Amino acid sequence: MANTDRFLLTLDRARIAAKTFATVSTAAKNAALESIATALVAHTPQIVAANAIDLARGEEQEIGAGLLDRLRLDADRIAALSAAVRDVIALPDPVGQVVRGGTLENGVAISQVRVPFGVVGAIYEARPNVTVDIAALALKSGNGVVLRGGSAAENTNSVLVKVIQDAVSQAGLAGDAIQTIDEFGREGASRLMRARGYVDVLIPRGSAGLISTVVQESTVPVIETGSGIVHVFVDETADTEMAISIVRNAKTHRPSVCNSAETLLVHRGAAQRVLPKIVAALRAEGVNIEADARSLALTGGTPDGALPVSGSGSIEAATDDTWATEHLALEMGVKIVDSIDEAIAHIDRYSTKHTDAIVTADYRNAERFLAEIDSAVVMVNASTRFTDGGEFGFGAEVGISTQKLHARGPMGLSELTSTKWLVRGAGQIR
Repeated sequence: MANTDRFLLTLDRARIAAKTFATVSTAAKNAALESIATALVAHTPQIVAANAIDLARGEEQEIGAGLLDRLRLDADRIAALSAAVRDVIALPDPVGQVVRGGTLENGVAISQVRVPFGVVGAIYEARPNVTVDIAALALKSGNGVVLRGGSAAENTNSVLVKVIQDAVSQAGLAGDAIQTIDEFGREGASRLMRARGYVDVLIPRGSAGLISTVVQESTVPVIETGSGIVHVFVDETADTEMAISIVRNAKTHRPSVCNSAETLLVHRGAAQRVLPKIVAALRAEGVNIEADARSLALTGGTPDGALPVSGSGSIEAATDDTWATEHLALEMGVKIVDSIDEAIAHIDRYSTKHTDAIVTADYRNAERFLAEIDSAVVMVNASTRFTDGGEFGFGAEVGISTQKLHARGPMGLSELTSTKWLVRGAGQIR
């Protein structure tokens, strides 16, 4: 059979299975999820072995430390994925929830209820955890899913999809609801973007280039996730120890993910007190600092870059590219600003509208920052690492949406549903 025929057959299997999932009971869906959670742990050796092949190839191809970290699965991470699936079990089923409704004067009853999209397509890079997260969320929300996980994780995803399909089938539901098109390569990704009638919505996760390509080329409706040029602004009233703790966590807790901070802005009124200590804490964690001229002067750097202390990160002059770069590594831009106005203006210019935070003891500054920063998640006195579906109580997440239609911020179960109107009458006519 031709590749084109096999590709459409794969999508058709997901579409047919999705129709059955739309009416499956919550108990049956939860049983399938429990089967997946159990199977992931039981198949840990096979998953890790396949992942080792992908990691070795990634190292040979020098894909970078950030992508390798995202790609890596070990027993602990697989156990965490299993736990996340069980977290989804504990969440309310969104299908059938009444959003609003009422009874008209003529006695006609109307209600708007949540319903599955149908088939969700996902295109992502070197993130095998997404395979599990999206499959679990799609199943609980009554959808089928077609996955394009990219060549970097091809072996890992192949095993994961087989484990998930078998687990769903063993629970008595249609394992065909979860499909992968990795075997079709880039051509498969391109065809998925044009698969109207087979796929109802497409979600890209990955680099800015990947997301841009999907947004521009897809004829299937897209929920746009975004890269994370994430800011932390330390204002003149910020508590020193709080500022150090939040910035260090936001940058170093897991630098390869999209909610890690990339730029630190510090009010000049707090710079002398706070900035040298923050920079010292970051450098001690191995963070390489790219700083503006005032920050360099205050922290002991030079315009040509200071020699790094043994075991510590370096400090050198920032460039124009510094503020527009999602590093996804132990690198951070640092800049002193003269006012909250300048901080907001800088964020407006360079933010990708993902997550931005302020550290402050001033209520008015906090509320102004919350009101004026136009990002999916805006924080006061908290690490940007909290922008996460699991941390928000969604169990797993589909991604972080940076668009303004339908879904924004961490996407969980309800973001994988649409609505329809149910009208119940007794013979009324207009």
